[in-house]
Amino acid sequence: MTLNGKVKWGILSTADINRKVIPGAHASEKVELIAVASRALPRAEEYAREWEIDRAYGSYEALLEDADVEAVYISLPNTLHCEWSIRAVEAGKHVLCEKPMSRHVGDVEAAFDAAERNGRILMEAFMYRHNPQTRRLRQLVNEGAIGDVRVVRSCFSYALYDVENIRLKTDVEGGSLMDVGCYCVSGSRLLAGEPEQLYGQQFVGPSGTDWVFTGTMRFSGEVFALFDCGTALFERDELEVTGTEGALFLDDPWHCDEPVIELRRDDEVERIEVEPADSYQLELENLSDAIRGVADPLLGREDAVGQVRAIDALYRSAATGAAVLL
Repeated sequence: MTLNGKVKWGILSTADINRKVIPGAHASEKVELIAVASRALPRAEEYAREWEIDRAYGSYEALLEDADVEAVYISLPNTLHCEWSIRAVEAGKHVLCEKPMSRHVGDVEAAFDAAERNGRILMEAFMYRHNPQTRRLRQLVNEGAIGDVRVVRSCFSYALYDVENIRLKTDVEGGSLMDVGCYCVSGSRLLAGEPEQLYGQQFVGPSGTDWVFTGTMRFSGEVFALFDCGTALFERDELEVTGTEGALFLDDPWHCDEPVIELRRDDEVERIEVEPADSYQLELENLSDAIRGVADPLLGREDAVGQVRAIDALYRSAATGAAVLL
């Protein structure tokens, strides 16, 4: 195993999200994608040929046994995230785990406990957090561009009605909050800290998962957040943070394909353009730099636990009809 140069990566599963991650891996000077695993060897071999990956494995265990692989990207279904994160760090691999890690606090805690025991880095893959647009947004807020933050408003939705789609399956903890609403929760926490009180409501569709979810969160310092998400709504994604002296609005906060921040003050709108960047490549490079000891991982245990605590509280509130205090 090399101690410098490109970090050698493997991917557990052939999930659709991989198509957004692999191009950045191939383009990076810090990442070398050498292996992919599926539950069936023919599928892994076909996938490896399609995406120009050298090694294919017919089981996840086999990939973890490859001594050349230093880090793995886990894009398995939600219910397998923490289990395979634990198996990977116990096999000596660093882990980038696709979001959301879980909806269960104990599972996330156990995964980070395992990573710490084994001296490995574990990071949840909220790719937008690595984008220059997000960094510029936080900078503007911290500099007081809109005064004191009071309200964070966000949304993320799309239309999906195929009940056989994995995103709508209850046995793998699908649903709109887990799939896309988690971004709204993450963005609210990024700008306001950790919530103290949460209230959620949901519309459960024919698949048994939440097809629409709305939430409100209260933070210290009289800061509030509200969001809506859905798998049965018109496609939208927005983030707005409003303060005592203005507002910052992002029309593309999560994908960051068109990185522009609108600063709205005194009946004027200033467009702050940000250089486009591949968020998926940046998250791979951040973890690779951390593995080489030349950077800190942007996201770690504290953020992942805060995220799952908020999601768990929102689901509990939606189930009971009462607000949840943290």
